[in-house]
Amino acid sequence: MPSASSTEVERELLRGRVAIVTGVSRQIGIARALADRLRSLGATVHATGWPAHDAQMPWGADQLMVDDTDQRDLADPSQPARLIDAVIAEHGRLDIVVAVHARSSTVDLAATTVDELDQSWAVNVRSVVLLAQRFAHHHAMQRNGEHQSTGRMIWFTSGQHLQPMPKEMPYAITKGALEAMTPTLAAALSEVGIAANCINPGPVDTGWADLATHTSVEKMFPSGRWGTPADVANLVEFLVSDKGAWIRGQVLNSEGGFRRT
Repeated sequence: MPSASSTEVERELLRGRVAIVTGVSRQIGIARALADRLRSLGATVHATGWPAHDAQMPWGADQLMVDDTDQRDLADPSQPARLIDAVIAEHGRLDIVVAVHARSSTVDLAATTVDELDQSWAVNVRSVVLLAQRFAHHHAMQRNGEHQSTGRMIWFTSGQHLQPMPKEMPYAITKGALEAMTPTLAAALSEVGIAANCINPGPVDTGWADLATHTSVEKMFPSGRWGTPADVANLVEFLVSDKGAWIRGQVLNSEGGFRRT
């Protein structure tokens, strides 16, 4: 009997598992790459995004993605639980939550407003905690049923703990909160069988940088190139696989040796 090819084995890696990926709103974005990768490994993936935020950014909204994703504004405190509930109602289980969504905020301290701080907090931090809370609630019951696999949850910080980001004040502050909360939130999730980690992917080429920025930043990598969404997907693939179960409560800097000086 012929042995299975490596491609066939990879396609079975997450067979039968159900995943949510948030922040899927641009074809060249990290979240899209992660959703595609998890699907290629056999998972059923529910992709959600909020193109209205992209429409306010210099890069604009991706119309193809507007028509292709479950649009949810996770700044609404009711939406994280509704998202989790909807996926479990449809598929009967949930195994993986990858929270990629974020509110960008390019203002300095002088221009920072109460409203911008509140919106950045709501999207970047509160929604992740509420996703984790509802995921934990359901996974505790799921473990008592027929499904015994370890769940996975991943969220994303930025490089603010390695270098100041004074021109992105609300964004850097709230991304810092995601880093700081990782050990505590991951410990709580471990109690119900969910292994959780936080990733700092470093600068990733998703089309947001102008030519001058792109040229200067690529020289700061030993390999002479930016990180790509595929680089991020490689790490996520490992963390959500059975081989990644031993890694919990970590902030993982996966920056390709990015040099800030």
